[in-house]
Parts: sequence; structure tokens; C-alpha cells
Amino acid sequence: MTSPNFPEAATSVPATPIAQLDAAVDKVSAAKQRWVQTGIPQRSALLRECLSGVAQVAPEWVRAMSAIKGFSHEDNLAGEEWLAGPATTARNIRLLIQALSANGQPKPSALTQRPSGQYVARVLPLDTTEKLVFAGFSCDVWIEPGKPPSQGKIYREGESKNGPGAVSLVLGAGNVSSIPPMDLLYKLFVENEVVVLKMNPVNAVVGPCLERAFKPLIDAGFLAIVYGGAEVGSHLANHPKVDTLHVTGSDRTYDAIVWGPDRAEAARRKAENKPINSRPFTAELGCVTPVMVVPGDWNEGDLDFQARQVASMVTQNASFNCNAAKVLVTARGWNLREKFLERVQKALASAAPRKAYYPGATERYRGFVEHYPNAKPLVAASAGVVPWTVIPDVPAKRGEYALTNEAFCGVLAQVALDASTPVDFLNAAVSFANDDCWGTLSCVLIIDEASQKQYAQDFDRAIEQLRYGGIGINAFTGMSYAAVTPTWGAFPGHLPTDIQSGAGVVHNALMFDYPQKSVLRAPFRIRPTPAWFYDHKNLKALGQALLKAETSPGLGALFGLAINGMRG
Repeated sequence: MTSPNFPEAATSVPATPIAQLDAAVDKVSAAKQRWVQTGIPQRSALLRECLSGVAQVAPEWVRAMSAIKGFSHEDNLAGEEWLAGPATTARNIRLLIQALSANGQPKPSALTQRPSGQYVARVLPLDTTEKLVFAGFSCDVWIEPGKPPSQGKIYREGESKNGPGAVSLVLGAGNVSSIPPMDLLYKLFVENEVVVLKMNPVNAVVGPCLERAFKPLIDAGFLAIVYGGAEVGSHLANHPKVDTLHVTGSDRTYDAIVWGPDRAEAARRKAENKPINSRPFTAELGCVTPVMVVPGDWNEGDLDFQARQVASMVTQNASFNCNAAKVLVTARGWNLREKFLERVQKALASAAPRKAYYPGATERYRGFVEHYPNAKPLVAASAGVVPWTVIPDVPAKRGEYALTNEAFCGVLAQVALDASTPVDFLNAAVSFANDDCWGTLSCVLIIDEASQKQYAQDFDRAIEQLRYGGIGINAFTGMSYAAVTPTWGAFPGHLPTDIQSGAGVVHNALMFDYPQKSVLRAPFRIRPTPAWFYDHKNLKALGQALLKAETSPGLGALFGLAINGMRG
């Protein structure tokens, strides 16, 4: 295979000088109480202006991100950036407008209680249009046990999450361009805090697009967007006028802020529970995502489809996703196991190589292949590429390297559990995922409809027992991220001394006060081709159609979305 010719990305934005950083914080801080007092009509008007702004800057936004990731904005693959950038952000804004119109208490399409008394709210689909757009899909937000399914606490109490007014520093992620704007939207409109957003150097070139899209919020003093690396982040995280912190990124970043950058000192401080930064801190920090394949009587089409799905969960966004498939878990006694693993490898080998645009990918990859000499690259190595690679026969034991280190590159570990029946596998897989895999952000169960019906109680118990903030049933949890009505974040309960996947949630467009986790369900064989599949044939047009449907909803936009989806 010849080395891919990746286009050059645009030059990054220079760091914001310290004096300008302080001025930005001062301006936003001066507006924090005014924001709390800003009524719903004014907030909705600001959001409508921002929605129009997102539509206007979308082409430039996609062009910038495509260059960063190594393809032309005219390529079909640019559909990833339409979908994961402006389209998803626009959906978030539109849903917030709807939530505000319901005074922060929009109704779920259903609200039930489990036998234990735990509340479960259906958040997808919400209406007839969503039933058409998300045909066959559903998603439920599970409320923390013992808590009410209450919503919009900030609007009932008239304060921010952290008092009568607060400044939140949002440290933006560099891998998915909708993360920074969606994080700031959550802080502003759900937690009622004004925001200073620091762009990540990886995708800082999108910052000027966001500045124009969110200009109404910036002009009003409720938002500032700044630039720079670790030094700028450290200055802001310790700024006396910054009240709360939020990061989407690495647990190492979180620990450096809370406990200090020196590892020895940080370990001592953790042991003594003496943080150097004790501000309220929400965070989404990644995961070693397990994909658990329940043994079943699959036909050839089932094997091919699910192999493509697993490969797509690895390759989407060049595998620089915190919810990318990292551990493929199968039953050792499944008679189709070897055939399925072969199909997965074949699918990965057929996926086009992607530019390793995220810093440190080559070093992380080297650490995995040095630790596992049997690692099997499925495409030839070339400049700027981390090859799709499987690691066979990884032991299912606590502390195992591949289970406790997030690769954040195209590596897929394969684990076999001692089980042959669906019931035995479900029991073993839940224990393995909960106890042996690092993080609690995301996991996936692949199970055919016949097994779901035959083993309904065991299947339901497995979902209940999985300690993950996002659970996908036959679907990539990236869909849960993009749907916005589900919550996105770690399973509750991580302490600052062992933060793992983080604390708190974002998205949560129905504004539940006490969410525990979100469970996304899809048919075993999804039709038409899902947007996250690496071989989707009409991805760019689909992404553009989704943006139009979110910014200018109507029958015409819905028809265009349906047609472009079916052409995948």
C-alpha cells in the first residue's frame, strides 16, 4: 500500500496573551449574576441567533477540521466532520430551545419505574419526526436509584449549580469539534454558569468559527473563547475569578490540575487528600471501551454486518474517540467465535488508513506493540499512519496492560471469556467489564433479537448491573453522544483520588437533575447503513442534510435527510 498523501492542516491559532486572558475572565465574571437573572425569552433569543451562526460558519468549520484530519473537505469522509461538528452542535442548540420553552422541564416520551423503584425516562425518540429519523432506535436515561426524575433544578431555584453565579473554565477537547461548543452550552444553559472556553491546540483553528457562531453570547459577556496550551490552561485553572472547572480529555490532565503536575507530589497529595485545586470539577476522561458479543446462532449476513460494525467502532475518527472500541470480548465456547474474529480482521483490513493526527498516537501505539509481540497490524505501516491492529488472546485479568491503558489509536484487544451459553457469557462479561476494564464512560453489548427474547431477564439484569454512563445495545455509543438527549459522562461515583472516566455529565437535553446512565438500543441489523460505518457511501451529503434538518426543520429537510440516509 502506498503512503497516503495527507493535505496540510491550517496553522493553529496563537496563544492568548496573559493580559487578554485576565481581561476575558474579568468580563465574564462581571456578567455571572446577570446571566442567572436572564430570563428564558432572552436565552431562547440568544440560542436562535447562535443556531443561525452555526449554519453560517459550518462550511469553514468542516474545511478546517478536514485538513487537520488528513482529507479534503470535498471527500465523502468529510461527512464525519459535518456530523460530529456543526450538525450535532446545531441539534444541541435546537433541543435547548425546546427545553427552555418547557421551563427546563421538557417531557420525556415515557417515564416508567423498574421493579426496584428506579425511574427510567425515554428520551429518544421524542416525537413523530424522531421516530422517522431514528427508526428502530431508542434511548433511555436511568435516574439514580432513590432519586426523583426531576428536571431543570436551576430554573426552579434561580441560581447556578454552584451558587448565585459562577464562572466555569471549559478546557476543550481536541478530537471531536462539537465537544467544546456542546460543553459550553451545557455549562451555560443547564448548569447556569458563564464560561471561559480554552480551545485545545489540536483543533484551535475551529475557534474563530465558534467565535462567530456564538458571537451573541460573547458580545453579552456570557462567554469568552481563548487559546493556548498547558500554560494557559494552568493560569486559568488557578485564576481567582474562575469558580468551577470542566475538561473533556485525559485523566492525566485532571490529575495535574487537581493534584499537581509532579507525579510524586501528586501521589502524596492523593494519599493525604490535599488537592492543590479544590474547585468543583466536572470531567469526561475516556475509557477502555469493551464491546461484548453475546454468543448466538448467527447467519453469514449477521457475521458480516457485526464485523463491519465492530471495525467501524475502531476506525471512526481514526480511533481518536474516548468511546472507540478497544476490547472485543467473546465467549470462548461460541462455535462462531473464530469465524467472527476473522471477519472483524477482514473488515479492519479493508478500512482505509487514516492520518494519526492526534499527538502521541505513535508513542502509544509503540507501547502496545512492545507489550504484545503478537500484535497483528492489518495494513502496512506508512508515514503518518498508525495501522489498524488487533491483539489476539489478551488475558482477562485485572491490571492487564490493554485493559487499563487507553490506546487512543487504532488498536483492538481480543479477549475470550470462559463461557459458551448466552447466560454464562452475560454474567462473565458484566463482571469483566465492571471490574477489569478501566473507565466507566462507554460499553457495547451485541446481541441478536432471539437471544434478547429468550434470555430477557438475564439480559435486563446485565444492563442494570453494568456500571457505565453510556451503554450501547447493538450500536456505537457515538450515536448516544450525537443524539444529545441522552446523558454523556462517566457512571456516577468516581472520587477525585481515582477519577477514571470523570465526574458529572453533559448533553442531557431534558435537563434531568439526577441521571445515572443512558442506554441506547438498536436493531441487531441496522438499515440503512449507519452513519458511523467506515464504508458509508454518502456520508458527506448525509451530514449536510442533517445540519439542514436541525437548523431549518421541515418536510423538505426531513425528506432530504431520509433520501441521503438511504443512499449510504
